[in-house]
Amino acid sequence: MSNSRITISFSLLFSLFSLSCSSSNSSSHHAFIQCLEHHSDPSISSLIYTRNNSSYSSVLQNYIRNLRFNESFTPKPQIIITANQISHIQSAVFCGKAHGMQMKIRSGGHDYEGVSYWSDDPSFFVLDMFNFRSVNVSVEDESAWVEVGAILGEVFYRIAEKSPVHGFPAGVCPTVGVGGHFSGGGYGNMMRKYGLSVDNIVDATMVDVHGRLLDRRAMGEDLFWAITGGGGSSFGVVVLYKIKIVHVPETMTVFRVVRDYNENFVNLVHRYQEIAADEFPKELFLRLTLSVVNGTNRATFRAMYLGNSRDLVALINNSFPEMGLLLSDCLEMSWVQSVLFWTDFSLGTPIAELLSRVPQSLTYLKRKSDYLKKPIPKQALHLLFKKMVELRTPQLTFNPYGGRMAEIPASERPFPHRAGNIAKLQYATNWNEEGAEAADRYLTQTRELYEFMTPYVSMAPREAFLNYRDLDIGINHNGRNSYMEGLVYGASYFKENFNRLVKVKTKIDKHNFFRNEQSIPVFPWKK
Repeated sequence: MSNSRITISFSLLFSLFSLSCSSSNSSSHHAFIQCLEHHSDPSISSLIYTRNNSSYSSVLQNYIRNLRFNESFTPKPQIIITANQISHIQSAVFCGKAHGMQMKIRSGGHDYEGVSYWSDDPSFFVLDMFNFRSVNVSVEDESAWVEVGAILGEVFYRIAEKSPVHGFPAGVCPTVGVGGHFSGGGYGNMMRKYGLSVDNIVDATMVDVHGRLLDRRAMGEDLFWAITGGGGSSFGVVVLYKIKIVHVPETMTVFRVVRDYNENFVNLVHRYQEIAADEFPKELFLRLTLSVVNGTNRATFRAMYLGNSRDLVALINNSFPEMGLLLSDCLEMSWVQSVLFWTDFSLGTPIAELLSRVPQSLTYLKRKSDYLKKPIPKQALHLLFKKMVELRTPQLTFNPYGGRMAEIPASERPFPHRAGNIAKLQYATNWNEEGAEAADRYLTQTRELYEFMTPYVSMAPREAFLNYRDLDIGINHNGRNSYMEGLVYGASYFKENFNRLVKVKTKIDKHNFFRNEQSIPVFPWKK
């Protein structure tokens, strides 16, 4: 199968080693490498990087997207394998099991908590999938085969290269890797029209714990369901996804407008909550980001509309006159150009920029998420704005639901957050100061804003988005997640779908080889 190469995040059993075991660890790592070379073709030797290799640091750091996990004290893998053939993946699985090495699997490295490239286990390795990056688009049957090491920008570019009237519902950051993005849900600004990325995946190829290469038919519907929203790294190494590309107009409309606190601010934000999900058509996605600039509250509205600017202005001014949108605020462009706009590239940037794997910036960061079921009352908004001025740094973004998202049953995919949501909230804090003291300060600010929002968001469970990975949720004992611990984060990420995921996991990986800090556990009473 010419396209048979994919990605996913993995993890192995965590073994506790004392300092006195360091020499035996070294021997084990050497045996692990010998196993890899013995069970794969000779080319794998040049793709294995140990800490003694001069290129080790650059290979590791090339796909670290959160500087919190690029410190001198961040645990580093013993070995990195930059696989470029299916046999390399199969050997990594076989030898990882045989030699007690914990596996971490990385595609784009954008996982917010860095769980694809660090571990508290002193004996772990990274299977890096960035070489699996082909994107083969067929406009004739409106599909594409996408390897998991591709970045979203490459997917968008290759689709636009073939057709000006096709696109794909996925994230707005071009350097995000396909593997984690697709397997965890795949959220983007065409979600209200076409659903998530996982709602538009029709096939996949993966290497399972036995080293078998499986497509959808071979793996069965339960496992296919699990890896389309349940996080692929719990179940195997996904190599390839087949997606349905969707229709977009040749010309569409975007805008970015900013409103400050003295511009009818409370009424503006309150009205947004009332209409963003339920009153706007599916073709409109209107995101709101609250921030503090120079000590003053600010609201930034970003829109993507699958239609022309005059219709958009009429639509907004009819339902949301508080915004005061002008025709001059709007820009008409192609769908692929809108990707660059949403990522804050300058107007006129060539679309070839989407092929760059270098992020526009790198910072230290923390993300958290919530789901908004009812509008935050006006009096509470006053308190929220005051709290944000007090904290200064964290931003709060409202990503509207409704539309197609309200039509898809919660059990259709592991991702359960469908009808009944106004918006998914993201708490975002970025900083550029090094050191633990700065990290503690900014992490505390983010958590304070999250705690402030407790009365106004979903509860029992307090829902969260898997692709906004948050290790604050649940109990984590060095990655030794048990079923009871998994219930905490499992309920937040997957709600009623969690136990079905555990059932699939127990059936296909009963010894829990593929494991990380918040992976799907196995039922402890199953033999």
